[in-house]
Amino acid sequence: MGRSSRREFIKAASATLAAPYVITSAALGNESRSPASDRIVMAGIGLGNMGKGDQGAFLGRKDVQYVAVCDVRNSVRESAKGKVNERYENSDCKAYNDFRELLGRSDIDAVHVATPDHWHAIMVIEACRHGKDVYCQKPETLTLREGPLMIEAARRYGRVVSGGSQRVLEDYKGIVNQCWGGELGKIKSINVNVGPLSQLCNLPVEDTSSDIDWDLWLGPAAWAPYNAARCSGSFSTAGNSWRSYVDYSGGGMTDWGAHHFGGATFAVDVRELQPEEVTYIDEREGKHLSLRYPNGLTITHNRPKTGNLAVEGTPGETREPKPVPTYKGEGGIYGDFIECVKTREKPFRDIELGVNTTAVSHLCTIAYQLQRSLKWDAAKQEFPGDAEANRLLDRARREPWQL
Repeated sequence: MGRSSRREFIKAASATLAAPYVITSAALGNESRSPASDRIVMAGIGLGNMGKGDQGAFLGRKDVQYVAVCDVRNSVRESAKGKVNERYENSDCKAYNDFRELLGRSDIDAVHVATPDHWHAIMVIEACRHGKDVYCQKPETLTLREGPLMIEAARRYGRVVSGGSQRVLEDYKGIVNQCWGGELGKIKSINVNVGPLSQLCNLPVEDTSSDIDWDLWLGPAAWAPYNAARCSGSFSTAGNSWRSYVDYSGGGMTDWGAHHFGGATFAVDVRELQPEEVTYIDEREGKHLSLRYPNGLTITHNRPKTGNLAVEGTPGETREPKPVPTYKGEGGIYGDFIECVKTREKPFRDIELGVNTTAVSHLCTIAYQLQRSLKWDAAKQEFPGDAEANRLLDRARREPWQL
């Protein structure tokens, strides 16, 4: 380095040292935002109806820094991106069509997933493999086989994975408090009324919208021609929405079943168990089911003349009350997830509890499909000696989307 160059270098370095080191308010935090070091870096995958609501809940938290969005619909993706940039008054949010690109980012701590159900298991497992914690909308699974694989991924990679049914605690708190408080005595059974089952989709072919990556929307599902109603995010389970069709959802049995069976299993305290037997009953008043748990308690489905979440207890018998589990942190089920991301505790709707709940819906569906009773081995995750039922544990997936 020449003498002149050295003088210029020293002069520039001195000026740099003399200048004040500026830390922005975005880094330090303020009344509306926590310091950057305390914020959970988040992204969203699937930002239609429920995803939009989930995004709003996480985006509104001062302890979250929302950095990316992913959706196979361009209009949905750009709208979600715009909301993030508007919130932070910048243009930093990145938008992705393919969830694998988003999961490949090392700066993201957690993702929320609100895609159609046929994508849940693949995305949750891949997120865990990439070191992300996950908040996944209900129903967590599309098949019985997916549940144990999701639990195993969460445990193997040390991830916090929460299901997304806020109704389990919030809507059914009254019956939960009665049961846990002991005022109904020993619980014998609880009934759940929910349906319908999903149906085949025979919608006519339409020209594929330029707004959607149709092949990626289908993903692991069987190839099918585009129809706007086939991929509609409507909350209907009676047709003209993906929630109605076999390839993408379990219909009302799983969609609302995640809520109702979730509330029922929580109220009677069998969230950590799965049924061991399903009895199929075909009477004049209608077909219905009785699911027996290892502890002798039963959950019935669509029992005639019985209300939803109607409990059969033992009047006059005393039962020791127990404290009701609740959310951690502040801000409902979303705050519970964020708090557990920080503390590494299991969330209120831990993936194992969500899987156990959805398993009830799947067992009901299979019993109705076969129109007969079933035995279920929860430890082995199979129907003992029942080849016909075991063929319904899972379904084929298109390449390359295998589990």
